[in-house]
Amino acid sequence: MRAQSGHDPFDLQFEADDDFGPSSDADWRPAGPAPSERREPVEDYSPAPRRRAEAFDDLDAPRPAGSVGDNPVHDMIASAEAAFGDHALPRITIHAFIERPRTGDMIEHAARDRRMERTSVTVRDGGLSAALLAYQNQPTPPLLVVECCAAAPELLAQLDQLAEVCDPGSKVVVLGAANDIALYRELMRRGVSEYLVPPLKPLQFVRSVSNLYADPSAPFLGRQIAFCGAKGGVGVSAIAHNIAYAISEGLGANAVLVDLDLPFGTAGLDFNQDPLQGVADALGEPDRLDPVLMDRMMARCGEKLSLFAAPASLDDDYNIPPEAFEEVTQKVRAAAPFVILDLPHVWTAWKRRILLSSDDLVIVATPDLASLRNTKNLVDLVRRARPNDTPPRLVLNQVGVPGRPEIAAKDFGEALGLIPALVVPFEPKLFGQAANNGQMLAELAPKAKTTEALAQLAQQISRREAPVAQKSSLLAGLLRRK
Repeated sequence: MRAQSGHDPFDLQFEADDDFGPSSDADWRPAGPAPSERREPVEDYSPAPRRRAEAFDDLDAPRPAGSVGDNPVHDMIASAEAAFGDHALPRITIHAFIERPRTGDMIEHAARDRRMERTSVTVRDGGLSAALLAYQNQPTPPLLVVECCAAAPELLAQLDQLAEVCDPGSKVVVLGAANDIALYRELMRRGVSEYLVPPLKPLQFVRSVSNLYADPSAPFLGRQIAFCGAKGGVGVSAIAHNIAYAISEGLGANAVLVDLDLPFGTAGLDFNQDPLQGVADALGEPDRLDPVLMDRMMARCGEKLSLFAAPASLDDDYNIPPEAFEEVTQKVRAAAPFVILDLPHVWTAWKRRILLSSDDLVIVATPDLASLRNTKNLVDLVRRARPNDTPPRLVLNQVGVPGRPEIAAKDFGEALGLIPALVVPFEPKLFGQAANNGQMLAELAPKAKTTEALAQLAQQISRREAPVAQKSSLLAGLLRRK
């Protein structure tokens, strides 16, 4: 919206008392029910005060292992995440003037989203009328959100008044009640940045606001998938490496595997690679890392998989600032659609930051009490810090060790409010032979049940289906026989 300067930017020969009936144009369809001539009662945007939105309560419900697309709420959130990726909002001030308390709860819930962590959000009561009074003698913020459930003529009249005090460059988002195409188009013509109607959930609000600040020239960002072990020795590296291989070779997607266990990383061994440079060199001088240098530092493990290997050396103390890890991982994300991070079993500021900023988090645990305690601490931390994201995926590894007392997978999951996405049996011969050969399970035993289960988990994480093998034609078969 722009302030008046001899000309009202809202004034396009449209009168505030004009009738807003349904439009016959089918090119645009807002979310929710079909537009109607009269405003119908609407549901509240979000739940009662200080409670999370009910739709998001389902995100904590257990998800059956090996299932893809069987939970509508998970799929809705996953689709929304995939649609606008991990683009964070810039460091801006957002003022919201709401009419209903539950709308304020929804916005406060959205403000805790990791994509809005750099914003400063203030929620006030009074709606559009209060905003008019507030900005008579003070500048408007970069983003102003106003709620007005009044009829269209009154809404437009108040927006005309707001235009007189609104600073140039300020964006205005209107939360209304009339799901009307004609009203929407008129608001857009008058300079409103976005018009939203209920039902509106926090993630939808975040997405709408993010779109206002999307930079078409910004570099591409791939999905960052962090693999974390509940304790040492649970096999997180083996799971992460096989998932990276399954995404690249099995699903045909370009991927980068980053081994961040600098002194003890095993990615180079597992893929039979010994690169001269790796991720430690990039972390030492993150400002010099460009696509050309990155390509030289990464080893090729296949047609679509690149490896950023750890030095696996004790010659250095690796006193690397947390900002370097963030800068390097952000640059790596511009290199491929999928970035798999193999995290070491240490607790540092940079690891916490990576866990909370990744698009997906996979926790690998063994069925014992120490793993259960540590996994619960991780899950609780992530749920508090990422209320709008899907919960972490749980992989129970090394299940069925002879003679070892174990917690049943069902009991382990119930204690966390999660059903394991994958239960991997104890198969020391299979995993040991693959590690000694520098191979992945899909190379050594492509038909093994564990290999197939890992492929299914890769599909869940990547949200991709395995390519269908094309059958050769009868003519091709006859030619081969000749």
